[in-house]
Amino acid sequence: MSFLDTRHKKKSFTLTTLLLSVLLLILFYIGLTYMDPPEENGISVNFGTTDFGKGQVQPKEKIRSEPLNTPPVEPAKQEEVLEETVQEQAVEEVAEKAEAEEAPSEKVLTKESEEAIKIRQAKEAKKKAEDAAKAEQRRKEEAIKREKAKAAKIAQQKREAEERARKEQEAKKKKLDELMGGLNKSDGNATGSEGDDDRAGDKGQPDGDPYSKVYYGDPGSGSGGSGGYLSGRSLKSSGKVAQDCNEAGKVVVKIIVDRNGKVVRAIPGVKGTTNNSPCLLEPARKTAMMHRWNPDSKAPSEHEGRVVIVFKLGE
Repeated sequence: MSFLDTRHKKKSFTLTTLLLSVLLLILFYIGLTYMDPPEENGISVNFGTTDFGKGQVQPKEKIRSEPLNTPPVEPAKQEEVLEETVQEQAVEEVAEKAEAEEAPSEKVLTKESEEAIKIRQAKEAKKKAEDAAKAEQRRKEEAIKREKAKAAKIAQQKREAEERARKEQEAKKKKLDELMGGLNKSDGNATGSEGDDDRAGDKGQPDGDPYSKVYYGDPGSGSGGSGGYLSGRSLKSSGKVAQDCNEAGKVVVKIIVDRNGKVVRAIPGVKGTTNNSPCLLEPARKTAMMHRWNPDSKAPSEHEGRVVIVFKLGE
């Protein structure tokens, strides 16, 4: 055959044939079986040839019936009337018995209905009470939630008010700090502001000379002589009184200057002094009193400043 020209086709054909054969055998023995129809069920019916009958004697053959055209005889009528009366009495007895049997069941049914109604009413009342309790519980929970929300809102408003007050206090403190020379940003106790910038503060270095006008470079001891500083006013003239002893050191003198530029009061030995010897303090005071400053009508009546006098050995 041309369609089985290769070894693989032949093998496939053989395998397919075997599988189909096995499948047909399985269907023949298993798949083609059928179930026998079930036996019919029913009831046995009494033998008879009419739709009516009475008595306990069962005929074996078809009974003889009376001719339909034969006129009835008087005794037969009496029998029929008697039979009808008996049948009516039997029907009445059966009806009475049925009523007698139904009456207790109706009473039982009525009693059961009343109990069922009472049970249902009790269940409904219990359910209403439970629903009312749940509604009251929900109302209380909602009231508690509202109170908590209200308290949280009040607390939030209080925190916001405190935060605003704190920020306002910080702003006021910052502004006052700028006015007072940035004192609240340092750990010192002195007041004032000095420097050549446009911002309040004490410009310089921690180990520098508080009366030096140089703000940059390495700090040093200077080269002797005297000098002074009065905020906003320049030195017009100065002099120096020699010491009576041979000592060295720096004496800082606090001066009070009037509007005319005259030193009206001098206090030697203030902060920055390195030698508090009496033979240096008095010459320093007299030297400070010899300083003259430019007049200023807008200056304070008692304008505070500093004068630094440096004494050297051999002067």
